[in-house]
Amino acid sequence: MSKVDFNNSYAKLPENFYSTTNPDPVEQPGLIKFNHELAEQLGVTGLYTDEAEAVEFFSGNKIPEGAEPIAMAYSGHQFGGFSPQLGDGRAILLGEVKDKDGIRHDIQLKGSGKTPWSRGGDGRSALGPVIREYLLCEAMHKLGVPTTRALAAVTTGEKVMRETPKPGGILTRVATGYVRVGTFQYFASQGNIDDLKKLAAYEIGRHYPQAKRGFSDAKGSSAADGSKQEVKKPYVAFLKEVVNAQAKLIAKWMSLGFIHGVMNTDNMSIAGETIDYGPCAFMDEFSHSRVYSSIDQQGRYAYKNQPQIGQWNLIRFAETLLPLFAEYVTPEQGKPEEVVVLLAQEVLNEYETIYKHYWLNEMRQKLGLPTTEFLLNPEKIMEQKLKKASAEGAAKAAAEGSSQSTSDKPTQTPSQEEIKENRVEIAKAQQTNADDHALIARLLDVMQAGKADFTLTFYHLSQDFENLENARNLFENPDDFDAWAKKWLYRLKQEDTTAAEQQALMQSVNPVYIPRNHQVEAAIRAAEDNNDFSVFNELHDVLQNPFEFQEGKENYMLPPKPEEVVLQTFCGT
Repeated sequence: MSKVDFNNSYAKLPENFYSTTNPDPVEQPGLIKFNHELAEQLGVTGLYTDEAEAVEFFSGNKIPEGAEPIAMAYSGHQFGGFSPQLGDGRAILLGEVKDKDGIRHDIQLKGSGKTPWSRGGDGRSALGPVIREYLLCEAMHKLGVPTTRALAAVTTGEKVMRETPKPGGILTRVATGYVRVGTFQYFASQGNIDDLKKLAAYEIGRHYPQAKRGFSDAKGSSAADGSKQEVKKPYVAFLKEVVNAQAKLIAKWMSLGFIHGVMNTDNMSIAGETIDYGPCAFMDEFSHSRVYSSIDQQGRYAYKNQPQIGQWNLIRFAETLLPLFAEYVTPEQGKPEEVVVLLAQEVLNEYETIYKHYWLNEMRQKLGLPTTEFLLNPEKIMEQKLKKASAEGAAKAAAEGSSQSTSDKPTQTPSQEEIKENRVEIAKAQQTNADDHALIARLLDVMQAGKADFTLTFYHLSQDFENLENARNLFENPDDFDAWAKKWLYRLKQEDTTAAEQQALMQSVNPVYIPRNHQVEAAIRAAEDNNDFSVFNELHDVLQNPFEFQEGKENYMLPPKPEEVVLQTFCGT
């Protein structure tokens, strides 16, 4: 029996958090792919000492020693409508392991058969969605996006009934946690405050331990001297952390032209990872309103709506925490039901500023501009200016061999008088933010009007500042691009960095290769129609080095031909 050191914690929570269930065996499983690199990091190479036995594990035919298979309970808002009972209808959590860095990970089978949460479904997955998720999540990881990972993919040797019979598949996927906003909604909707507290304590302990001490590392939560801010309300600090993680994640999506496609609250990870790759896609030709999902008829989850939907989901999450906030309310503060809302609103109101901060920095790098720690309001700009000055003073003192460092003296939060005295610099920083935001927004508008490819536009901009012809040729209306490019090149010259440094920055964040829809579809068609995984394997290999030009792989850079354009993607349920 292959040895894996499972260290299961979720299965030790009360039984109503999950259902104990085993995968349904399949007839003739076959291995498609095993992620040796991930297995090494997780310390689970023991699952692959023998391929025949490995296939049995990854198909669910055999349960590894130490695993405790469960299907997790959760609710969720799906396209705005609340479903009180969803749960893992076709996924089974085998157990948890700690990786080489001591970080806990869940190992889950997706498509492994019926569970008590299947709601009349077969609990299976067609092969196509397995291929798509493996390619997409591993590509996202290499692109630097927080995401679930793919450990293995297998065929089942069985057909599943969708519109037509399709070959089946099972994905073994890994996450730092599969608790969702919908998990909190499950207990909140029942009025089960005791278990809601247990769930909050579990997530704080697992992902945000600083919140347990009443601290928050989230953006907008630092004191002027860079220390953590003591909010003395662990559940509020927890909300701050989740708000920050989601803002950062969605900004990353937006910077890559990624559209999740089904941002329901049951698909939003508390850990801040991209989960549940269903009808997701990367854009080719840019459009603010781009939608691929076949079930998103109203465009609720369109590209441009993702930041707002993130906030909507966070509001739903905050609602579940309101009963826990009540313990912070004193009689003199007023009615508890009103005070807890104010506590949540104070945190939620920061989302837009935090998101814009992350988005602006992501997009600045794509254009060769330096990032900034400054948030978009005067108080935060001033606080962080003082923090920077304190750090620079400490570095200078250390270089001079002085035992007295400015860092020994905590920098106080600036007063209104100090803010006024520095209003010129504050105004300058705000104006730079506003100007850069306008420059980026204008490029996106020109890209949409000119029907330019999202990824190739930024790639070609990063190649040669002296000759922008390749980028220019992507636009149907190159005159608009020329006018924008003139402003961009002027903006670059305002920086202290050299052109070579700016170009290197751009090339480090602008991918050459993304999992383009038509290429993913070609891999799916070859696998489902001909049992041919060579197309999948070659595409996967290219996507392992997305920022490096690969000789002979030029076709993987190209947008689809008219006959190859994928207009819709499907969730595969």
